[in-house]
Amino acid sequence: MRLPWRRRPVGRSRRLLDLVGLRPGAVDDTDDLEVGRQVAVRAARRDHGSTAEVLAVVEELLDDEAEYAFVVGLLENLQNLASHGLDAFRPAGELSRLLGPRAAICWDTLTGFWTAVADWRVGAGEPLGEAGPLLAVENEHLRTLLWTANRSLPTGGKIGLADAVRYEKAVGSGIPGYSHIAVAQRTAGRLGVGT
Repeated sequence: MRLPWRRRPVGRSRRLLDLVGLRPGAVDDTDDLEVGRQVAVRAARRDHGSTAEVLAVVEELLDDEAEYAFVVGLLENLQNLASHGLDAFRPAGELSRLLGPRAAICWDTLTGFWTAVADWRVGAGEPLGEAGPLLAVENEHLRTLLWTANRSLPTGGKIGLADAVRYEKAVGSGIPGYSHIAVAQRTAGRLGVGT
């Protein structure tokens, strides 16, 4: 269910989707989560020629406060993809060097948040999942969903959207202006009122 006030002009999405080579209609360009995933999966690829242009548009979008949550979600997807250490994707350091100053602040905020989530999980004594099975997924659609919603850790473990939600509920702090609880609810097709 889409709410009319949640629809965004197709200009931003269309521009990004054009840069990554997705034809009109291939993705619902009013679905911010899907646009962010699809743009990130393509822009993160080592063989993608427009990564710098995509990140320049991301920097421009930060001129408008209303675009902040979209940008954070897209950057988070890029970080998650880079974290897996797969040859197909650019490493985080390479991506971060292409960021403008405002996007770099968002990038660093995301890095700090996910570090806190991992530290919280370890501090709580809960075992982390293993990244290996996540990286072995063969179905392209499922792989896109899982690789953008989870982060591989240098230890071989993984954390994901569910960990971020649990962290936000337990600790009460997330990324200012961006809630993983809301993202999880939107992903599940529910509306999050009052979260």
